[in-house]
Amino acid sequence: MTLQLRRISNGLGAEVTGLDLARLDEGQFGKINKAFLDNGILLFRGQRLTTPQHIAFSRGFGELDVHENAPQDRHPDFPEVLLITNKPKPTGAPSDTRYTGRVWHSDHSFTLVPALGSLLRAVEIPDVGGDTMFTNMYLAYDTLSDGMKNMIADLHGIHATARKIDDPERLADMKRRNPPVAQPLVRVHPETGRKALYVGEKVQQIVGLTDAESKPLLQYLCRHATRPEFVYRHQWRRDDLVMWDNRCTMHIALGDYDETELRHMERTTVLGTPSGYVHDGARH
Repeated sequence: MTLQLRRISNGLGAEVTGLDLARLDEGQFGKINKAFLDNGILLFRGQRLTTPQHIAFSRGFGELDVHENAPQDRHPDFPEVLLITNKPKPTGAPSDTRYTGRVWHSDHSFTLVPALGSLLRAVEIPDVGGDTMFTNMYLAYDTLSDGMKNMIADLHGIHATARKIDDPERLADMKRRNPPVAQPLVRVHPETGRKALYVGEKVQQIVGLTDAESKPLLQYLCRHATRPEFVYRHQWRRDDLVMWDNRCTMHIALGDYDETELRHMERTTVLGTPSGYVHDGARH
């Protein structure tokens, strides 16, 4: 089989055809990785993978996270898989514990080893909606003015989890496992050498600035980064697998579906390079 690429938006992303992800050789992995670095997002349609096959494909891109920062969401048999599921109650009412990735973010930015890549597979999807939007953080940085680039060059933002958890004990455990982490507002991609803006709606404050000083700058950068010309909106189909580069993209899960319907996704996470430091409020 021969890998073929089709662009899926002007800002970023490509659909890959001509491959069965359950049967790849080493040369094909190399071609996929080049396409990944070139496009930021890769879409694979109609991939009827088992969970172990999903894991095996993901391992071709690096060491996988076992999601110790969110153990309650791990697959019971495969810790490399994070379950992103909105499962209605037996009565048909929406679940009390819904996935809350509904802010613009980059996976694991609130940890000291932010994700290199994420590979999300659609197992069950609602009739309509449940889309995910992605944006190109290379373009977000490149289109800033020189003055803004100079202003933010050495600044760090404080990232925290944005999960909404009603259970006080579970919330305390999540905060213990995930203390706030300061990350640079501008990252250099370790493989391409390009600079990318590194912000999101999980960034609470800028180190060395007050909350009042931080807020307008963070709001501007997030609005700028999510301009329509930088964005791709993915409409999921069952057996889609989408992989994205967290070092140069940002994404948001949309709640644009009937939450009395099941939406079940499985995600693997490729570990990236260490970045940032735990922010205890004392370092500036």
